[in-house]
Amino acid sequence: MNDEEYMHLALELAQKGRGKVNPNPLVGAVIVKNGKIIGQGYHERYGELHAERNAFKNCTEPAKGATLYVTLEPCCHYGKTPPCTEAIIQNKIAKVVIGTLDPNPLMAGKSAALLRNRGIEVVVGVLEKECQRLIRVFRKYITTQRPYVLMKYAMTMDGKIATRTGASKWITDEDARMHVQETRNEYCAIMVGVNTVIQDDPLLTCRLKDGRSPVRIICDTRLRTPVESQIVQTAKDVKTIIATSATDDNKKELYRKKSCIVLDVPQKDDHIDLAQLMQILGEQKIDSILLEGGGTLNWSALESGIVDAVQTYIAPKIFGGTAASPVNGLGVASPDEAYHLENSVILKIGNDFLIESEVKHSCLQEL
Repeated sequence: MNDEEYMHLALELAQKGRGKVNPNPLVGAVIVKNGKIIGQGYHERYGELHAERNAFKNCTEPAKGATLYVTLEPCCHYGKTPPCTEAIIQNKIAKVVIGTLDPNPLMAGKSAALLRNRGIEVVVGVLEKECQRLIRVFRKYITTQRPYVLMKYAMTMDGKIATRTGASKWITDEDARMHVQETRNEYCAIMVGVNTVIQDDPLLTCRLKDGRSPVRIICDTRLRTPVESQIVQTAKDVKTIIATSATDDNKKELYRKKSCIVLDVPQKDDHIDLAQLMQILGEQKIDSILLEGGGTLNWSALESGIVDAVQTYIAPKIFGGTAASPVNGLGVASPDEAYHLENSVILKIGNDFLIESEVKHSCLQEL
């Protein structure tokens, strides 16, 4: 095996931490000695050992003189666990191959330099693009203190997210819907607009056997969320946030009595200011949001510049009609004003298709 193959293995290991390490990054590590893998590990849970230390713990023989492959630059500071650079030096590793440097401006490159100063060979940039994609949520949050937002919707081949009567269950088949559950398990929060709550009365929890339900966020400018809705009635069990610009304190108290958290958010263009909401949520350590809104919220999110990526599930069906677009709003006036997507990946999931793309805009290019 070569460097890229070992790094591929480290990437696969890192994926096992999805939904368990937020707001830490996903990281995988492999230790190789004399052409043989002697240890491997990944960051399994927030607050517990990092990938490198798990790999050392799992070693089948002393790691002296071995090569460590790790998807992200090792930490060199004390946090909830001791620095991984300390473990690398103590175990007398001869070479460290790093997928990508730590995007934290306070950290980037420091560990690599420290290890080199201790006589350890350091190589950076093996499968760098793949390793950077792995930590895209962490990268956005650590550099901006705002959550990474993934906009997701399902539509038919003719671009409909519901029938002419408003029915939307179900557009895609079970395989695609289970894939959505995996994403819910991975993301810290899930966000919808109040219209979705009124029309569909969703629960917005994770249905995976060992899954973790995300924090539920309702964008509700005028506080119209039905108190009898499933979300409000289960707020004592699953953390629920209602973001509003309403001023009726008595009505807010009704939701608080049901264990909802009511956030006051200023208005912009007659709706809550989504950019301000992202700042507030970031301060509350919410590092990622799965946006499962309807056409109105999706347009507002794009217009406000908070969307980082888009997941489009496409079912091989046709509903027809003139309504139920996944993105409503005024729309752009010219094709030149379109929101451009890039780095698209296409997957076939059962009978359905998933296209995942990154949103191309200036604030992302600066990161």
